[in-house]
Amino acid sequence: MPYLSGNTMIQHAWENGYAIGAFSAHNAETIRAILLAAEQEQAPIMIQVGQKVISVMGLEPMKAMIDAFMHDITVPVCIHLDHSRSFEQTMQAVQAGFQSVMFDGSHLSFDENVRITRAVADVAHVLNIGVEGEIGKIGGTEDDISVDEKDALITSSDEALQFAQSTTVDYLAVSIGTAHGLYKQEPKLAFERLQEIREIVKKPIVLHGGSGVPDDQIRKAVSLGVAKVNVDTELRQAFTQGMAEVLGKDPHEFVLAVSLGHGRDVMQAKVAEKIRLFGSQGKAAQF
Repeated sequence: MPYLSGNTMIQHAWENGYAIGAFSAHNAETIRAILLAAEQEQAPIMIQVGQKVISVMGLEPMKAMIDAFMHDITVPVCIHLDHSRSFEQTMQAVQAGFQSVMFDGSHLSFDENVRITRAVADVAHVLNIGVEGEIGKIGGTEDDISVDEKDALITSSDEALQFAQSTTVDYLAVSIGTAHGLYKQEPKLAFERLQEIREIVKKPIVLHGGSGVPDDQIRKAVSLGVAKVNVDTELRQAFTQGMAEVLGKDPHEFVLAVSLGHGRDVMQAKVAEKIRLFGSQGKAAQF
């Protein structure tokens, strides 16, 4: 199946009460794990390409690797550029054939964040490419981006509305109590704020830091307008744990296809679990 625009995919999820899993890929095996899980569950999915893997692998090579695995995939797939902090990189992704891009200007002044995000959207929308923006500061560490807990800011509904209207983004990442990476204690999402934002902004909401959030809170967030949930840390944990299981049984197992293959299988199971949690299983047939 051809790639699908992020805007089309997320809008459908938002209108139909489920969320798209946006799963971060880091190499060939993790790409394959995501695609196989999506095919298994017949779910539309996003494959996220983040800043750390771009610094190691390169943006175009990651896109080419995903392309290489698409020959037997029948479900809708969208490749998403995650947490870009430059206009130039978002344009590189547009030219490379990504179907969704995120400019993260949360570290900038409000006006500068709006200016660059709007510039990205003006170009991307001509090509039917989905655009994500971020308002508020989400705590924790994602790739090379780190926000201390004391600096994390819950997004105000007024700021969210002004930002969404000024930038014309298709889906909006907000800070409602999640964090990138591992949680030191169970997170408690700000559901009242999320509901306020949903009612006033009337656009799909993106939840960053989806790893480790209790299932009941994820389900409630989806019911309140979250249509894209980012997952990375739990997938990396699953993959490395799968490899560790092989090496724990036989430290001299040097055939990489064995250890990497088991890592892929364990990660695939985790992706499938998240797809079912987000309610996107079986939705591929609706596109």
